[in-house]
Amino acid sequence: MPASIPSPLHWKPVSAPAPTTLRGRYVTLDPLRAERHTASLWEAVRGQDELWTWLADGPFSTEAELREAIAQKQAATAAVFLAIVPAATGKAAGYASYMRIEPAQGVLEVGNILLASGLQRTTAATEAMYLMAAHVFEDLGYRRYEWKCNALNEPSRRAALRYGFTFEGIFRQHMIIKDRNRDTAWFSMLDSEWPARKAAFESWLAPANFNAEGRQRQPLGR
Repeated sequence: MPASIPSPLHWKPVSAPAPTTLRGRYVTLDPLRAERHTASLWEAVRGQDELWTWLADGPFSTEAELREAIAQKQAATAAVFLAIVPAATGKAAGYASYMRIEPAQGVLEVGNILLASGLQRTTAATEAMYLMAAHVFEDLGYRRYEWKCNALNEPSRRAALRYGFTFEGIFRQHMIIKDRNRDTAWFSMLDSEWPARKAAFESWLAPANFNAEGRQRQPLGR
């Protein structure tokens, strides 16, 4: 039997994301700005060259080099970068971006994620990913949210699954990054899946899910 043809969606293009501030209980996401965030980011990532292994740029040997890279990101039109500012410190400790934005199709990707070691595996980092996803689906009305990473980057692949993305496969010899081949692991989250993912995020982020030492009672994930 031939596959049935889907019914018309009556889809209308959505707006591209713009630099915006997203606030949560544990973290705030601010438009990335060189003059505002370079010093705190340099303080957070200095000497941690391993953080840049899977990113297209870095590591940087001086604060001035990092400032120039952030200024370029700030000026970019193909991506929207947000600084990740934990409430506990009020200082930027990472950033992430909306990229590969296709408003006509309702598709975009979260990527270029830099998390200082002190931000990794924290409630603030998880809430940052929740806030970005919620903005995509609830405020902007996108249909598909993507996560892509080097297929060798196991921590990123585990994070994608933990956040509720679905693994879709490996694109072989997809890119050349820093003169090395990159096979790319693809993950996605759909608007129809967001209500369940949102409930999981909010249950995990609730203060009642953490004991007096700040340890989770129940893990996030399906």
